[in-house]
Amino acid sequence: MQAMKPLLPGDTIGIAAPASPFDKSRFEFGVRFLEDQGFRLHIPEEIFDRNGYLAGTDARRARLINELFADNRVRAVWCARGGYGALRILPLLDYTLIRAHPKPFVGSSDITSILAVLSERCEMPVFHGPMIVSFADADGASRQAAIEIFKMSGVWEIKAEPVYVIQPGQGSGPVAGGNLTTLAHLMGTPFEPDFSGKLLFVEDIGEAPYRIDRMLTQLKLAGKLSRIQGVILGSFTDCGTPEEIYAIAAEIFSDLSIPVLGGMPAGHGPGNMMLPIGAEATLDAESGTLTYDPRFFHKNLRAAGKAAPDAGSV
Repeated sequence: MQAMKPLLPGDTIGIAAPASPFDKSRFEFGVRFLEDQGFRLHIPEEIFDRNGYLAGTDARRARLINELFADNRVRAVWCARGGYGALRILPLLDYTLIRAHPKPFVGSSDITSILAVLSERCEMPVFHGPMIVSFADADGASRQAAIEIFKMSGVWEIKAEPVYVIQPGQGSGPVAGGNLTTLAHLMGTPFEPDFSGKLLFVEDIGEAPYRIDRMLTQLKLAGKLSRIQGVILGSFTDCGTPEEIYAIAAEIFSDLSIPVLGGMPAGHGPGNMMLPIGAEATLDAESGTLTYDPRFFHKNLRAAGKAAPDAGSV
């Protein structure tokens, strides 16, 4: 995984719409939020296209992402919304071009598929976090984290709220995952992710407990869970009670001697903290913390003309 270079006020963020159309008023709220932080935004007119339940044709949505990565004026790419459609454009993305022009890429929900593929194929910084339209619903901590993470100051540590220890212990490895439904849909495709040696993060929305069970069981039967180093459960909005979800997880992962933690503020709820995907981290179930290796953030600071910061809490 390549280290992340600073994203500073005045830098340009390009906006992509890889999946579904979006509400313009909520989009404008997110745009104003990022502009208020000092960033410039490049908003291609094509992101407002509609093609049924998609934000334009597959070819156009993919081409836009390719162009944003090729544009050296754009320092990061931020997705407008998830919904559905990211899976359709995976074969159309130019991974050679993207790998040659690495830059932070931010999204969640249906965008999980792109996060997984860019992390593995391009080994570049990608982030599971609030999208442009979801800033309208995000809590203050999530909005602040979405900006603070790019300042790369101190240690990036996220704490479960509340801490729910399903299985105790510690585990380390690159963080992988995102939306559980999307991850399950990647199975059996050329873009199937590899979770070996990684900390698996999952979240979802609007799925009954038996469906959560079914998808986790699918990953297990596919051999995707046998070598993971830990499990991080984010929010499961409208998926039954937390206790139901945690009971399912306790059963699914009972044969693995790994930490399993519930309560991480990441997913479709108002708490959606930024999780770097592909970056090394340590999960401590008892303390309820996910702590990232600071080298992911600090490696390129001196090259950017900044002294390495002292470690501290974020």
